[in-house]
Formats: sequence, structure tokens, C-alpha cells
Amino acid sequence: MTYNVDAFKPGEQFPPANAIERIAKYRKMKKLYDGKQGEVYERATALLKDTPHAAKLKALYIAVNIADPIVTKPADLLVGEPPIFDSGLSDDTKQQTAINSYVEENDLVKLIHESALANGYRGDSWIKVRWGYRQDYSALTSRGLQIPEDAEMEPILEHVAADCVFPITSNGNVKQFKSVVIASVEWIVSQNDETPYLNVEHHLPGFIINERYKLSTYEGGVDNTYGYSVQLFKIAEKIGESEIVSTGVPHLLVHHIPYKSTDDQWEGKGTLEVLESILIAINDRVVQIDYILQKHSDPIMYGPETGGSSIIRVGGGVYIPVTNEEKTPGYMTWDGKLEGAFKELETLIGMAFQIAETPQWLFGTVLGDQNAGGTGTSHTDGAAIKARFMPILTKVARIRTHYDRALRDALYNCQLLDIAHGDADFTPVYPVIHWQDGLPHNEKEQAEIMAIRTGNKPTIDQATAIKRMDGVDDIQAVEILTRIEGDTEREVGTVTSSIYNEEVEETTEEADS
Repeated sequence: MTYNVDAFKPGEQFPPANAIERIAKYRKMKKLYDGKQGEVYERATALLKDTPHAAKLKALYIAVNIADPIVTKPADLLVGEPPIFDSGLSDDTKQQTAINSYVEENDLVKLIHESALANGYRGDSWIKVRWGYRQDYSALTSRGLQIPEDAEMEPILEHVAADCVFPITSNGNVKQFKSVVIASVEWIVSQNDETPYLNVEHHLPGFIINERYKLSTYEGGVDNTYGYSVQLFKIAEKIGESEIVSTGVPHLLVHHIPYKSTDDQWEGKGTLEVLESILIAINDRVVQIDYILQKHSDPIMYGPETGGSSIIRVGGGVYIPVTNEEKTPGYMTWDGKLEGAFKELETLIGMAFQIAETPQWLFGTVLGDQNAGGTGTSHTDGAAIKARFMPILTKVARIRTHYDRALRDALYNCQLLDIAHGDADFTPVYPVIHWQDGLPHNEKEQAEIMAIRTGNKPTIDQATAIKRMDGVDDIQAVEILTRIEGDTEREVGTVTSSIYNEEVEETTEEADS
């Protein structure tokens, strides 16, 4: 199936029908990640809705947010050690200097981490390259003020909200986009009214078409088909004329990064999507265990008659008098099968981490007796540590594959924009990204292996060594080397012993004296 219908024109529905399921999934998984599953899921309370327990379960609701660390850890390993962005040329070339500038000015490592984290629950992330001001000056221009004279336009890399992106796939290839639409709803609020408008960026190779439409709401304009309410609008009328902008780049400037993908659809799949039912079951089990413990923390007591009413309140519990033949006091307890409940809870949590390809001990502890796999701290050499981390490392490597291609394309397009609209004067290069695995390295072990393989010959230059050891870029590494050379030149007060063996020729005047 290919999505090639232009749904962004008057009379059409927004969001398009083929995007509602995807948008509902994004927003539902966001609630799950935020620990607000009680706003979406009512599994336990729905089962007991006709009993007195329903209200009590809601009162004792506990959000067990296992989703947060499950999607955060791969992002940490992806850029916990910052990757190195390399042009493939020497450090002092214009291309490498430009790439370093794009990475630094756009906080690219932080952008990758945020994208990978959100990608874990959504399944799709998008980044956009544009030529413009880094600071938003719309507050100035709307008041008739001038943009500061020293403000400069530059290539900018930024996130795009996934639920605002609507790609149009190529005929016969669902994995290729012939155009990408970024459409977002803007509400204009006045004293007596709220009016929705639709801002549309239609990205084509070499061009961007900006359009604005007025939206209208209508009765029944909510779709609840996929477990989350998505508001629907009708595109009423176009506001103004289309603005056509030439980018000067023969490529799309919007880049898709799926979390996990297949060859029959462009949409990605996030980790929480496959864990949804298990995470909700974990949450319900914890709530019900807490309810059982709360209910029976002060049990009902029975014993001899006291001469009062038939049921006596004693503290928070109840006292029930019995006949004189049954004088021994006691407590009415209920076997809540707590041992089985806790066992099921441990099993569910273990399944969640297993399906997420994340060892449970990666977080420093293991729930219950599920530590047959060890704690992950019993090995010290690099190969053993990597073997223990293999499930999460292979997952991060899969995620890295998608980010590597999109980021390299984006950095290449940054160069093209800089050449087309800025002062850059160089031939663009397709960069290379050297990723780290996020695990601690045994430097001594690595040095010994290199020495054995090369016969104790140098295997790395000083600049590269500094870049890798200190996690700095080329400019910073060169500055460190310059300082080292300066310190060496300033060293004084040391001489070699050979100077005392050198013969000094006496001049004629010295000999006569």
C-alpha cells in the first residue's frame, strides 16, 4: 500500500484517515512512557466495575513506570560516549571545520539522545535541516522591530514532532518518499473565540511550499477507534497565497529515523508497542496487591459478647461478638494468594525486560529470585563484559544503523545549504560517524593487544589519541597539542652531560692574559 493522496486541501479531513492509527499510537505510548497509564487504560477497574472494589482500586492507583528506564537505557548507550563526526579529511580542512561547527552549534549529541529516547516509545523520529536564524525573532517582527544586525543565518538541525509529519510514498516503493508534509494545528485565541488554523510545509526535492488553511470543527469530530481520542477537523479555506521557497539542495531536507523497521511499511515500531499489554498487567498486579495488603492490614476480630451492639468498631477494624460457646477471640483472615501474586509479578517484569532485549541486572538490581543470569559484574575483561551486555548492545547497534544514515544525510545537506546560501566555499563531503558502544574500556588491555599485533609500533597519532581519550573534537585536540608543544619549548634548566666534554678553543686575547 502506498500513501500518495494529497489530503491537504479544502474539503479534506485533517488528520488524514490513513494517519489516525499512527497518531493514536504515538499519543497512547507517550502516556505509557510518562507513567500516566491510568488516563488511558482501565483493565483492572473495568473487570471490577460492578463491585465495590472499583472505586478503591482507583484510590490506591500506583503507576509503575518501568517504561521509562527501558527506553532510556538504549539512548544512554547510543551517545553516552559522544560519537566522532569525521569528514575523512585532515583536521584543518574547511569541510571538517564546518562539520564540527554544525555538530557543536546544533547540540547534535543531545539531539540524538532526545530523539532516541522518544523513538523508543513512538517508533518514529524525524529531523529537519533548514537555513535560517537560530533564534526565533517572530516576537520582534510581529511588533515591527528589526532583527539584530549581527544576527546570522546558518544551517540548523532540529526535531520535528512525529505526529505532525505525513510522508507521501513513491509509487511501487513504500520505503521511499517523493515528498513529506509537515502540518501542525495552531489555535488563535481571542477574547470570545478560539479558531484553529493549519500550517503546512510541503517538502519537495529542491523546494518547500508553505501554505496556511483555516480549520473547522464539527459534531462527532473525534476518532476513538484505536484506543486514544484523536480530534478531527475539516480544512475549510486557504489563507493567502502559497509561498514557494527554493532550498538550493536537490534532496528532501526532512529525514526519517525508525526505531525498528521492516521492508513492507515505512512506519517504525517502538519498544513499548510490543510491551503494552505486559506493562499494563504489571501495573494492575501491583495495584491489586497493594489493595489486598491495605484491606487486611486491620482484619475483622471476633470473640465473646461484650454486652453492646452486635458489631463493634475497634480502631480501623470490626469486632463481631459470637455465642458463649465460642469464647476464644480470633481474627478473620483471608488467603489472598499473595505468594502467587508476587510470583506472577516477578514473571511479568522478567518477561518485559526479556522482550525489551534489556538485562534486568543492567539497572543494578534484580527483582525476586530472577538472578539466574548473574548480576553482570562478575567479569572484568572487555570481551567478557561485552558478552554479558550482548542483548542490549545488539539492540543499540540496530538503532544506530538508522541514526547513522539519517545524520550523515543531514550533515551533508547542511554543507549544501551553507554553500548555496552562506559564505562556505568548499566541496561537500559525505561524513563518517565513529560510534562508541557505551561500555567502559580497559585501555591497558587494548594497548597490549595493539602492541602485540603491530610489534610495538605506534598505531595511532597524538591528535586521534586525544580525541578518543578525552572525547573532544578536532579543534580542541589541536589546541591541546599546541599547548603541549608550547610547554615543551618553555622547558629550561636541563642540559645533557656531553656539554662538559666539549673542548673550547681559546682566543688569542684570552691566551695572552
